[in-house]
Amino acid sequence: MSVLEVNDVSIRYLTGDFKDIGLKEYVMRKLTRNYRVTEFWADRHISFKLEKGEMLGIIGSNGAGKSTLLKVVSGIMEPTEGWVKRKGNIAALLELASGFDGELNVKENAYLRGAMLGYTRKFMDETYGRIIEFAELQDFQDRPFKQLSSGMKSRLAFSIASLVQPDILILDEVLSVGDGAFRKKSEEKMREIIAGGATTILVSHALSQVQELCTKVLWLEKGNQIAFGDTDIICGFYQQYLDRKIALDQAKTELERGTE
Repeated sequence: MSVLEVNDVSIRYLTGDFKDIGLKEYVMRKLTRNYRVTEFWADRHISFKLEKGEMLGIIGSNGAGKSTLLKVVSGIMEPTEGWVKRKGNIAALLELASGFDGELNVKENAYLRGAMLGYTRKFMDETYGRIIEFAELQDFQDRPFKQLSSGMKSRLAFSIASLVQPDILILDEVLSVGDGAFRKKSEEKMREIIAGGATTILVSHALSQVQELCTKVLWLEKGNQIAFGDTDIICGFYQQYLDRKIALDQAKTELERGTE
């Protein structure tokens, strides 16, 4: 039985006059048909299934629709078309440095983020020391949060979010947080969570990281699903595409032929 199933998911954004004018003006323009609305499909007809313990890497150029898809999978957004089925609890590490209060200090923000994730005060009291140690912020606990670098903020967010043992773990470029030593430590932490049976989705521009960690790959380009399946085969074609050794249509045709 699949832990996560994404079926024919499409996600549409609307832009136009209604974004820039008041409600009264919008109604008047709509009545007189003097208004402009533009549709933008961030993702079209995305489908895949994941079993318990599998790790999916999502690859694709900037603007491919990767982060938007993660928001739908995690439940932050509803798809315009299609549906998503999830089993178990989800931990989504998206936009790590957002959601903090710049005027509070590091410790206060740690407790604030913990509360946002549903952690109890008792749980935070018991784990705060490990959080700060893992984030390597022992000397910054009383520092106003706004004075921290973006890397420090992301390290704290990663440390807090990775405390739980979720059924589904969603990671958006979070393994690139910090310097080389911290990246290695964060990868080890993710391996630990995955070894515990979590089904994981990773978005990463580091193709070598995807090849090393992931059991399956989903390739998106401009919102379209190019391929889903074997990691080595898809990553190989993706690298050829990046190197301009093969056209996108040719890569898609070859990959479809290989799965028949």
